[in-house]
Amino acid sequence: MTVVRVEAPARLHMGMLAAAGEGSRRFGGLGAAVSRPAVVLEAQAADELSADGPEAERVLAFARRCHDALGLEGGARLRVVEAIRAHVGLGSGTKLALAVAQALATLHGRSLEAPQLAEAVGRAARSAVGMWTFAFGGLVVEGGQRHGLERPAPLLARYRVPEAWRVVLVVPHADPGLSGVAEQEAFERLVPSGGRSAAIAQLVLTSLLPALVEADVEEFGAALTRVQELVGDAFATVQGGRFHPRAGALVEALLDHGAAGAGQSSWGPAVYGIAGSEEAGRELAARMADAVGDEGSVELVTFDDRGARVQTS
Repeated sequence: MTVVRVEAPARLHMGMLAAAGEGSRRFGGLGAAVSRPAVVLEAQAADELSADGPEAERVLAFARRCHDALGLEGGARLRVVEAIRAHVGLGSGTKLALAVAQALATLHGRSLEAPQLAEAVGRAARSAVGMWTFAFGGLVVEGGQRHGLERPAPLLARYRVPEAWRVVLVVPHADPGLSGVAEQEAFERLVPSGGRSAAIAQLVLTSLLPALVEADVEEFGAALTRVQELVGDAFATVQGGRFHPRAGALVEALLDHGAAGAGQSSWGPAVYGIAGSEEAGRELAARMADAVGDEGSVELVTFDDRGARVQTS
């Protein structure tokens, strides 16, 4: 019996270009895939839809929605081997949903693009960073959503991240970031700022992306840190400050301990620091482990430049 295995890396959401939507499009954003943590899902044909493992209820809901949207016949047994911790800012829901859609499509011999998968499971209506990192890995920039339309935003740019660069990922033990209804209400309360959006766009286009292309980790890190500050200021009124209450001190600690750049992923509380080499990453991770102690997890990970992997056996 055919078994489909989908492995989908987590993503760092590095900021929105126009969170409050003062122009013809809203949101937009950039982010990158990282090797760990990851969703690992296996599926095989069955008479009915069923799921087991971590997040089994959520998986089954995604599977039912996908089945209906794509008009699939028959069932499937889905097993979650690994899951990304939910509501810490690493894209757990989108990666899980897309893994389910990809597995079911593959089981039924359907070849679908990432936006079709996302629409089938109702994801990527606000941010398409998770969807495009699922599809391609690397660092992506997406163009935002037109007002009044709920469909995945277009991919504007995708770059490989220099192989030597590393990420120190810190997830404190803390209340989760905003999600669901609370997240929607937070977006509705944001105040537009054309000046802030222009500053973010300029940093991305004239510093962050050129530095990435030239593998200049210091310029990249400085631009990323400033983007994170500007984005954090846009959300300060709805999340209690520039960063999640537990994230601000950790971002400062990452920078103080040598990160080329640092920030909060999505609503947090997960934060990350960028290092230019394995050695620098190990040193930064060790310092952060001492600083965090038993109040959270610290992991040294690589960027992922492949996106989701699909295997059949």
